[in-house]
Amino acid sequence: MSTLAIGIDIGGTGIKGALVDVDAGELVSERFKVPTPEGGEPDAIIAEVVKMLEGMGPKADGVPVGVCFPAIILNGRTMSAANVSKKWVGLDAEAAFERALHRDITFINDADAAAVAEARYGAAKGKSGLVILTTLGTGIGSGLLYNGVLIPNAELGHLVVSGKDAEKRASYSAKEREGLDWKQWARRLQKYYETLDFLFSPDLIIVGGGVSKSYEEFLPLLKLRPPIVPAALRNNAGILGAAAMAVHAR
Repeated sequence: MSTLAIGIDIGGTGIKGALVDVDAGELVSERFKVPTPEGGEPDAIIAEVVKMLEGMGPKADGVPVGVCFPAIILNGRTMSAANVSKKWVGLDAEAAFERALHRDITFINDADAAAVAEARYGAAKGKSGLVILTTLGTGIGSGLLYNGVLIPNAELGHLVVSGKDAEKRASYSAKEREGLDWKQWARRLQKYYETLDFLFSPDLIIVGGGVSKSYEEFLPLLKLRPPIVPAALRNNAGILGAAAMAVHAR
């Protein structure tokens, strides 16, 4: 069986994709990236994914494709819509992608894909107990692993903390929107991660998303019971996890 697959990671601000060697856990092509179309409507996003695969050329032919998306996904349907159009809610999105791409795909939540990648290749590899991965970006995504097994569709970015939806106050976009410095943002993250610890008692917390490359600016400011570490795969985790799950599904 080929170890090559394509991973596509759709977010509220950008769509990323690459060809992946899932045995090695490495990108083996350039990383393609385009902005998420304004409004995040289904037809526009699907069209961008079609163009991305076409841009990969012949190397994209015949290999498994995994697509990850910021929503609760049940039986191929998007049951929520985080930072994209509400037209996704209830949509048979997996079938819509497959019609447009003329191939079967594996369709999963974006933070779940990142958690799978960290379990296979990164900071959660070989870790027992409960691991919570959070992605800090346009919103807050979350993936739960217990003894390396994914517990899908956790939406811990929507916990109510300090009377508000957590991602409205503690996401990286909230930091940018409100002009918070690292210390101000870390105080909000402290409350958020204390809440996760109280509710779930995790053995490890992993922080991913694009801001994880700057982890030294804010993770040392957090004082928590469980260890909290940056994602090893940084912002490629969604691509790697989606590709890995596409091969596993075959």
